[in-house]
Amino acid sequence: MDSKNKIIKTVQQDNEMQFILAPETEWPLGSPTGKMLTDTDRQSFVYVFDHESGYRYAYFQQDSWNGLVEMLLNKYDPVIVWNDEKIHLDGAFEELEALVMNIEGNDNYGETFSAAVEEVFRPVLEQV
Repeated sequence: MDSKNKIIKTVQQDNEMQFILAPETEWPLGSPTGKMLTDTDRQSFVYVFDHESGYRYAYFQQDSWNGLVEMLLNKYDPVIVWNDEKIHLDGAFEELEALVMNIEGNDNYGETFSAAVEEVFRPVLEQV
């Protein structure tokens, strides 16, 4: 499992929300799939990449969620950055927005995860 592939920092630049990967990340991640899911054990949103050896994942743990909120509120393009490399996260905006809306009031994701999402993403949920 590639748990070291986690976002350690977010930076807004121009019309992009850049999500900076940890230096020990396994690179290349692969091709963006446009799919995002949750890992409630790790309290993370997860972006999925196709790789020749299977799937690889980038983990958006709670300390990066404010960047996700800003991305949704301002409609910034999501980009993963590792050293000098950039990958546009196709479909991440729509996938994350749908996940957040589905998680609201839905304890199927676990009470702790659902409560954390509802708290951090409150500005997004209030926009709807």
